[in-house]
Amino acid sequence: MEHLTLLLIERMGILLTIAFILTRIPLFRQLLDRELQLWTSVAYSLLFGLFGIAGTYAGVVVHEETYNPAFWIFPLQPSEVIANSTLVGVVIGGLLGGPFVGLGAGLIAGCHLFSLGGLGAWAFGLSSPITGLLAGYVARFFSQERVISPSKALFIGMFAPIIQMSLLLILAQPPELVRTVVNIIGIPMVLTNSISIAIFTTMIRVALREEERSAAMEAERAFTIAERILPHLKMGLTPQTAQSVAYILLREAKASAVAVTDREQLLAHVGAGSDHHVAGEPIRSELARRVIYTGGIQTSLSREHLPCERNNCPLQAAIVVPIREGESVVGLIKLYFKRPQQIGKIQGALAKGLGNLLSNQLTLTLAEKMKGLMKDAELRMLQAQIHPHFLFNTLNSIVTLIRINPDLARHMTIQLGVFMRLNLKMTSTPLVSVGQELQHLNAYLEIISIRFAEQFTVSREVEPGVEQALIPFGTLQPLVENSIQHGLSGKPSGGRIAIAVREESDCISVVVEDNGAGVPEPLLDKLGNTPLESKDGNGIGVYNVNQRLISLLGPESKLHFSNLPEGGCRIQFAIPHRRGEDA
Repeated sequence: MEHLTLLLIERMGILLTIAFILTRIPLFRQLLDRELQLWTSVAYSLLFGLFGIAGTYAGVVVHEETYNPAFWIFPLQPSEVIANSTLVGVVIGGLLGGPFVGLGAGLIAGCHLFSLGGLGAWAFGLSSPITGLLAGYVARFFSQERVISPSKALFIGMFAPIIQMSLLLILAQPPELVRTVVNIIGIPMVLTNSISIAIFTTMIRVALREEERSAAMEAERAFTIAERILPHLKMGLTPQTAQSVAYILLREAKASAVAVTDREQLLAHVGAGSDHHVAGEPIRSELARRVIYTGGIQTSLSREHLPCERNNCPLQAAIVVPIREGESVVGLIKLYFKRPQQIGKIQGALAKGLGNLLSNQLTLTLAEKMKGLMKDAELRMLQAQIHPHFLFNTLNSIVTLIRINPDLARHMTIQLGVFMRLNLKMTSTPLVSVGQELQHLNAYLEIISIRFAEQFTVSREVEPGVEQALIPFGTLQPLVENSIQHGLSGKPSGGRIAIAVREESDCISVVVEDNGAGVPEPLLDKLGNTPLESKDGNGIGVYNVNQRLISLLGPESKLHFSNLPEGGCRIQFAIPHRRGEDA
């Protein structure tokens, strides 16, 4: 028994060598990912059936108490039986591929065993498909595991030869000879089969860990490369940024040369071939143009597809990666190699990951840039809507004064020029200091006081130290104009507007009050939140002020409207503690 066990262990080494080779076959990797269809299940049944036949030929022929360790097994005599490792392939097929694969592999291996004849022909022929089917159903209890653990495989592997020995005792004759043979081959087969199955599953798990570790390393490598070259690409594709990107990729991607292009020409080329691949030359490669058109990665394993007229050019293969912003390809990264054999799965995976990372990040950057531009355009549009009606009213007043008081018309024209000059000067920036905003308001009041004479007075209370706080340009003037046009329109005299800017613990409070008619109750919640149409157009002006406050300072700075108990309206808002020197 000991001698037979050692012989089977030696043969098991050969079998496990074949198993190791199996774990490197791509088709076998697909089985681990459970990509099973009808034709793949048939292919896997054939694969593991052949592995089972190999386990048969790795066995030892037993004649009563003598062994024949020959590698080639001929048809057996009626008194002979083979101590085999057939069930290793059958059980592994069932554990990995399920009942269908286990049954198919068992039928192939079992038919071969039955064809050899001998004492255990029927027992071994039947036990193989039964064992494969049972292993497939057992594997369903561990479906959450990608590959069953070696300890579980060892336990399952022990039952496979026990089933085989049981059928041998039931079906084979004569009983005395069968019992003798089972005593000789039973324990060695249980040991070698179970250990082989456990080692096989260990090999598979190791192979998977290697693959996952390799994928993780390449992903980390792609992230590192993308992180280093993104700051350059965000500055735009120029010869300078392209040169920096190419040098980083040459060092990190282990390529023979790296080129970076825009849609029309080569921007930079570093590494082998840089003596004749010069920046500025147009893109001539059909491969590169195809990448620009389709937006997909292309690989060239032949020098015929590379646009080089030099016969002695060392570059023989390339991977072309698109640089995308949104849906558009804005440039290319070309990874060159001296031999096609240097482009393997790792290089392809790196190029694909790098291309996706760069494109996603550049698309996000483009989206942020577009969002900023749209926000700025929206603010400019809102600012442009505030002043036209004031300008038209002022010009109408100047026309009237020219006839009745030319000197006052001249003064009003000068003040209008001052107001417009301040307006043009400060619209170049969305935020100005409170002091600058008050200057702008004073220029407005100089003009409006001529139009409305003794109708109202304006008081200002500005707490020292708040002049440098930042406020959106053109905030106070529309609010004061709203008080004049709406609150004080029914007061021929005695109107009052009070402006207070005070520093509080967590913000700077700005309050504009008047003693006019107040705001109708139905409009209190709508004013500033909805563009209200009015005959003089100021309803949209207050709305625009509120939107700019929210956009530039946040929702906590929105306008709050309320009516005073003694009559009139209060407009209040808060601005954060940001100083002009911090902007």
